[in-house]
Amino acid sequence: MLLEGKVAVVTGGGNGIGREICKLMGAEGAKVVVNDLGSAVDGAGQSRAAADQTVEMIRDAGGEATPIYDSVATPEGGQNIIQTAVDTYGKLDILVHVAGILRDRMVFNMSVEEWDAVINVHLRGAYCVNKPACVLMRQQKSGCIINFSSISGAGNSGQANYAAAKAGILGLTRTVARDMAKYGVRANAIWPGADTRMTATVPESARQIRSERGLGEMRMSAIRRPESVASVVAFLASDMAENITGWTVGIIGDRLSLIDDPVPVKTVFCEGGWTLDQVAEWWPETFGTDLRHLDQPQQ
Repeated sequence: MLLEGKVAVVTGGGNGIGREICKLMGAEGAKVVVNDLGSAVDGAGQSRAAADQTVEMIRDAGGEATPIYDSVATPEGGQNIIQTAVDTYGKLDILVHVAGILRDRMVFNMSVEEWDAVINVHLRGAYCVNKPACVLMRQQKSGCIINFSSISGAGNSGQANYAAAKAGILGLTRTVARDMAKYGVRANAIWPGADTRMTATVPESARQIRSERGLGEMRMSAIRRPESVASVVAFLASDMAENITGWTVGIIGDRLSLIDDPVPVKTVFCEGGWTLDQVAEWWPETFGTDLRHLDQPQQ
């Protein structure tokens, strides 16, 4: 009962990784607010069935849970989701933002509607639930926030919208960790990998391209269970992780990784600052001029 007495909100808790997080947290003693709009993978439609089914699973196992069906993509929805925890259980200890959709397309074919739809759910959604959670946790001087990013945030073929949103969530999470540290609130991000209904929509051709171009070793794993991701999230939400904040944690199949912030790989200094002539002179011999990134094919 690692989370006994705690109250958790999980967005996107109706399916896949979100559902497994809700179930495990309920089994570990947390009271769980299950948020899910009940839409398809591309964000279309709305149904209460997904959240209700997760709640039923938790209750059948002897836990406590309540559903909320608001969209994370609006300030009103985000506020209602957080307020439901307070109104139902009297407090909020844990926020896990998992909710997301996919509208994959190559950047030169992507519409602004496809861009906005994904950014709104993932990145705007993260803000819309993080802010009211931070207001509450600042007052109570405690709490834990876990935002779901993705290895795609490092760049992924055919996912300009998704990658941008997930990279933005990393910046948001690091900033929340800094802003909230003095109030006893911690924030971390997750890079998950699991077989879910979302990953099932990715065509085999796209899977092959992504495995060849981007961090293929981390992507390819024989065991990609959502339960593994849920285990890491539950640990980070527990008091055992009370001094862990500001990190990104990768959990993909059998691989658990602690991921640092981006750091320089090579640095050169020029006293007095750089002119164009100096950059042109020094760049070739310090950085080199053949700098295709590993996930960018040679033309």
